[in-house]
Amino acid sequence: MKSKVVVVIMMLGAGMVCMKTGATLAEASLKNPVPGSVQRGQKIYMNTCLTCHQADAGGVPGMTPPLQKSPYVQGPPVKLIGIVLNGLNDGVEIEGETYTNPMPPFSTVLKDQEIADVLTYLRSHFGNKAGPITVAQVSRIRKGLTNN
Repeated sequence: MKSKVVVVIMMLGAGMVCMKTGATLAEASLKNPVPGSVQRGQKIYMNTCLTCHQADAGGVPGMTPPLQKSPYVQGPPVKLIGIVLNGLNDGVEIEGETYTNPMPPFSTVLKDQEIADVLTYLRSHFGNKAGPITVAQVSRIRKGLTNN
């Protein structure tokens, strides 16, 4: 019984090391997000995002921001989810370059699972190294938008 309690306590710490691989839990979640999420997210990216953000997520200079190593993609999930749900009409500056192409809202186009999947894909590809996005996170933010 004591060994089970120790394992549970160890797993609760976000910075703890996985016993099997030696990776931290955060690193493990980057490599192994929700099963199927990355594959589904890649398909959504190809069908929904690729036209503007391009196959390599490099964007279009002066128009559409890159998603490669992006502070928006790797930043707080709340902001990123909000951009996908609400769209973005203001210019965005990344590394001194301004991007002005408006992004439409996807709140009526994509379900919470689809948003979580595509953002998990983005946060683990194109040089980005951020953790997965959960359906619960998207649902909470969407619910907050409808209550305002």
